[in-house]
Amino acid sequence: MNRDRRTDSSASPGSGPGVALDALPLHSTNLLTVLDSDGIVQYESPAIERIFGFEQDELVGEQVAEYFHPDDRERVVAAFLSVVSDESTVEEVEYRHEQADGSYTWVESIASGNPTPNGYYVVNTRDISTQKAREQRLRATNERLEEFASIVSHDLRNPLNVAQGRIQLLSDACDSDHLAEVVTAHDRMEALIEDLLTLSRVGKRVSGMESVALASVAETCWRTVPTADGTLVTDTDRHILADRSRLRQLLENLARNAVEHGGDQVTVTVGDFEGGFYVEDDGPGVSSNDRAAIFEAGTSTTRTGTGLGLNIAKQVADAHGWWIRCTDGEAGGARFEIGGVEFVSP
Repeated sequence: MNRDRRTDSSASPGSGPGVALDALPLHSTNLLTVLDSDGIVQYESPAIERIFGFEQDELVGEQVAEYFHPDDRERVVAAFLSVVSDESTVEEVEYRHEQADGSYTWVESIASGNPTPNGYYVVNTRDISTQKAREQRLRATNERLEEFASIVSHDLRNPLNVAQGRIQLLSDACDSDHLAEVVTAHDRMEALIEDLLTLSRVGKRVSGMESVALASVAETCWRTVPTADGTLVTDTDRHILADRSRLRQLLENLARNAVEHGGDQVTVTVGDFEGGFYVEDDGPGVSSNDRAAIFEAGTSTTRTGTGLGLNIAKQVADAHGWWIRCTDGEAGGARFEIGGVEFVSP
């Protein structure tokens, strides 16, 4: 079937057949706003009706800042002034904008300091209210989870401390093989409490990213984890961009995992490869059939393990935007590789 293909005479050269540039705002799902240098609205695209509920020309001639939420106004105005004062500037800002019914909705606006030929500034705005609502629900859920974990750990720790104290008194009074089993059970309960607290916090996004010496933080973690007669080898001098506290959580849990599975005299090596770093031990390793499940909460191949350590390590990696996997080490042990890491200068 033949079609008569024509080019709109109002289209710019190279804009494609039948595409009139002045028609694009009519079909954009984003709101296009044209402001003068004082922030007075010159034009609003039809999307304003969908996003804010105003008629298309209702805000023309108005000071746009009057429709910003009072708590956001100063910050958004400062961003716009930055755009007006420097043609090379591009500003992106999230804020609340008033709707026709008087309520506020979250939007994201982007503006460039490069004005139109007649000295106006184009602002591209999109609705992010659904995203913000999702973030608020997630934040509330995380806060409730952390509060729950803190309460539970506190309520568990008190009777546990009493039980540990009684066991110590009992061991001084009599000698029984059963006491060692009770002590082991208490130690596991204590580890579970600590891991539950850590697990309630690791899902949060990382903050305070900085240049971290991988070998130095690995050595610090090794000193703070019960490692029996194990040996740490640091085969790296690289610095990575990371949240130092969260990186310690990852390394401490991998070190603890190596000792639990590799034995008291295990050797653990921390090194780097292109795009990441690894933690490797010379223990028995992890079978290929078990590798898919070891990062799931509650999975442990030892009687004393909590099954949370590797899940915590994975969550820390995820929060950084890294990936983590288990493979074979050179000596047949387990090798945990963490990739997607950014190496930086000291």
